[in-house]
Amino acid sequence: MRKSVKYSPEVRERAVRMVMEHQSEYASQWAAIESIAVKIGCTAETLRSWVRRHERDTGQREGVTTAEAQRIKDLERENRELRKANEILKLASAFSPRRNSTAD
Repeated sequence: MRKSVKYSPEVRERAVRMVMEHQSEYASQWAAIESIAVKIGCTAETLRSWVRRHERDTGQREGVTTAEAQRIKDLERENRELRKANEILKLASAFSPRRNSTAD
């Protein structure tokens, strides 16, 4: 199994910018992506995903933006934590002694 390579944000931005600026010189966007991916040193599929993300983030393509996806992820994590805390509180209240509201 190959180890995934981490590309810096600058490399990603430059590669996407190259595709956007030069895609008119190619028969299709995919042809531009294939050509530029070789020059950058990544796979065409990796560059295609960067381009699609850029298109969503700039409103050129339908879909969830990076910021929206991060917000959803954060809210889901918070929801899990709150559910876990709620379960702990339910269990703790089940074992706490009950107080009688009427005095004898």
